[in-house]
Amino acid sequence: MVSDEFKTITDKVGEGIYTEKRSKFLAFTHHVETEDDVKAIVAQYRKKYYDARHVCYAYMLGAERSIFRANDDGEPSSTAGKPILGQINSNELTDILIVVVRYYGGVNLGTGGLIVAYKTASALAIDDSEIISRQVEETITYNFPYVMMNDVMRIVKEMKPRVVSQSYDNTCEIKLSIRKSEAEQLKAKLNKLSFE
Repeated sequence: MVSDEFKTITDKVGEGIYTEKRSKFLAFTHHVETEDDVKAIVAQYRKKYYDARHVCYAYMLGAERSIFRANDDGEPSSTAGKPILGQINSNELTDILIVVVRYYGGVNLGTGGLIVAYKTASALAIDDSEIISRQVEETITYNFPYVMMNDVMRIVKEMKPRVVSQSYDNTCEIKLSIRKSEAEQLKAKLNKLSFE
């Protein structure tokens, strides 16, 4: 059974700071839902921290956690983006972007040191975030004659889907959003009304 629940963070920006051999790693978590959100936020950090040596990031999108990317921004391959993404994965989060800004302190940390630094900064930012569970929802649009209003509303009351929109005219239309695992049951009940 595919889970219809996933973990993400609220809109509160989580922050973490890690310092190693005078290099400073500033990590920030953001709730994002599209790759355009990611691009816009990363661009803001590049502008704000224009004097930083690296602005590395990783993100994960979608309830299935199938859209993700890690970016090393000039750091040695897999020493920045991958450890950041690793923290997203180990916390099973999605719809999240973590940006880590690095100010170089004049001392090379080596690949091991970099991995630890990016991983630790990301973990601190996640700890500072508010993690929440969300349900994967499916939206159902149902059209019906006005005389069926009471029957439709009885099902809405019973199954408690979220009413997205409704319009009442000669033909009524209601848009309902419900937890994916309950969507088929809701559709079946509404369809049964049509044949009564």
